[in-house]
Amino acid sequence: MDERRLDLSNYRLQEADDSLEVAKFCYEKGKFKDSINRSYYAAFYAIKAILAMEAVDFKRHKDVMAYFNKEYVAKELFAKDLGRRIGKLQQLREKSDYSDFFIASKEQAEEQYKTADEVIKAVKEYTCGEALFYEDNKIK
Repeated sequence: MDERRLDLSNYRLQEADDSLEVAKFCYEKGKFKDSINRSYYAAFYAIKAILAMEAVDFKRHKDVMAYFNKEYVAKELFAKDLGRRIGKLQQLREKSDYSDFFIASKEQAEEQYKTADEVIKAVKEYTCGEALFYEDNKIK
């Protein structure tokens, strides 16, 4: 594998871990809309880590998600249920970011955090052997 692709993939996995940490912090502080936003980005960065290994990238989020669903979820490299949950996470992130009167619940934020955590774990499992994973800012 090209070293640059590996570096980009690792960088994106670190971004995913960092965003998940911020999502947890926001959740603990009762900032549920912000927690959903950061949970979404945690999952999004993890998905983009896979795409980096293929040297595939898109400008729009919906294109990233569509490609992931077509090439990874539809081919059952990732569970279909996880693909549906990512879709729900994306919808809730859009509501929380763009709907003036959307009020995120604690339960929604918790569910979306769990989804993002599972996405990151699944991506790390999928890429095992190709990417080096970061833990506490150190390569693991």
